[in-house]
Amino acid sequence: MKYYSGTFEQLKEKVAQALTPDRYQHCLRVSQTAKSLAEQNGVDPEQAAVAGLVHDYAKQRPDQDFIQVIKAKHLDPDLLNWNNAIWHGVVGAEMIHDELGITDPGILQAVRDHTTGAGASMSTLSKIIFMADYIEPGRDFPGVDEARKLTEQNLDLGVTYQLQHTVAYLVEGGRPVYPASFLAYNYWIRQTQH
Repeated sequence: MKYYSGTFEQLKEKVAQALTPDRYQHCLRVSQTAKSLAEQNGVDPEQAAVAGLVHDYAKQRPDQDFIQVIKAKHLDPDLLNWNNAIWHGVVGAEMIHDELGITDPGILQAVRDHTTGAGASMSTLSKIIFMADYIEPGRDFPGVDEARKLTEQNLDLGVTYQLQHTVAYLVEGGRPVYPASFLAYNYWIRQTQH
């Protein structure tokens, strides 16, 4: 199945034009990691590669671009209380749809979920992009090796690990936690305790 118009090289070019070279290289690594995780988890590797490539497409846009899309598309008004950390996924999916012509619902949802996580509704593709972004080879932070090991063992364990550490990091820093991330955290903690 084809998930975009033109060639993969043309899609890569469009993503490269929207990002700094470092951010673009990150997207290429996420794309490769996602493709590999897709092969292990029964998801179309091409779909995962595209989702990984475009997941940060909107990451370096000015705040005004996001605010404009939130208002024009009548997205949840609570989004106006957040920032790029949330917007580049949740709102970025709208930009990917409109500017890159990617209409596949699975890819768009995976992009939305990669900044917040999700609970029971989280598809395998969403889990793959969530984890590929976290564990791609360029990542280097305390716990990344454990995250890689758990993800290799079981995607759900990786998702739970990432949510635990992300929520803890935000709380320890006195930063707010996006409501969907709290719901996702609660859901995955309960899943792994059974």
